Amino acid sequence: MGSVREFAGVDIAVIVPCHNEVVAVGKVVSELRAALPSASVYVYDNNSTDRTAAEARAAGAIVRHESRKGKGNVVRRAFADVDADVYLLIDGDDTYDASRAGDLVRLLLDGPYDHVVGARRHSNVAAYRPGHTLGNRVLTSAAATLFGREISDMLSGFRAFSRRYVKSFPALSREFEIETELTLHSLHLRVPVAEIPVGYKERPSGGESKLRTYRDGLRILRWIIGVTRVERPTLFHGVLAGVLGVVSLILGVPVVAEYLATGLVPRFPTAVLASTIGLAAILLLALGYVLSATSHARQESARLAYLRQAAPQPVEVDIPIESSGATAAGSLA
Repeated sequence: MGSVREFAGVDIAVIVPCHNEVVAVGKVVSELRAALPSASVYVYDNNSTDRTAAEARAAGAIVRHESRKGKGNVVRRAFADVDADVYLLIDGDDTYDASRAGDLVRLLLDGPYDHVVGARRHSNVAAYRPGHTLGNRVLTSAAATLFGREISDMLSGFRAFSRRYVKSFPALSREFEIETELTLHSLHLRVPVAEIPVGYKERPSGGESKLRTYRDGLRILRWIIGVTRVERPTLFHGVLAGVLGVVSLILGVPVVAEYLATGLVPRFPTAVLASTIGLAAILLLALGYVLSATSHARQESARLAYLRQAAPQPVEVDIPIESSGATAAGSLA
């Protein structure tokens, strides 16, 4: 149970994306209001066909609507419309332990951090299927390899953010790639990040998951590849150039060897093909270096947008704080 005095003077906004969550949304809003009495709880109804909006409003939430389908579109709209010092994002399906909301906010302010991830801890297969677990590990490992840092639960939908994080976040994704984009934005800007374990349970009876393991997993993987192309162009184009270079050598070396031995080029089309592929490899590598300079300029712009906002300010409280088991996952560079 939270206290109004604990976060006095801190404007906290809770964003709850919802699509047909009439079964769960009332309980989620009630738990959030108990955990963060001073916070404003915004339920964003994303084209629900049931009584989600009515249930959320009855529970005390501020209900807003986003007509464009997809969680990414909801987050994009909410981050643009809502002004606060601290933002909390949580799904409205009652799978996360909403009573831990205060712990995420407290850690964010005490750090101070710009991003706190609620790393899911589940106790049964129904809550988090093996396919989701494997996909999360693969995608998390891929992001760690590309950006050099790791967050253990890259796809968590329970997170807290500082104002400067939110107002520098571009929010380009449309659907469930939003969690990946949120994580990569932290890694990209090298902002202070922390994780805290939170409970994760099966959806309540009557609720239906909108996540599709293979469809959304492939979409997220495509997003990571696209981000790599934009944010790490030298690596992306260098790998492609390397592959083409190897193909060019495989085709061209026998032709060169035959020419050195006989003075003839009987396989002239192969020689032309090898030369063309080799030239394409060189052009790709050059393109990677040019795009790298552009990427660096964009990174500078994003960093400046981030620095225009004030850092999170720790709150002095006289309330005992229990150990949360939080772990730092990054530091300001």
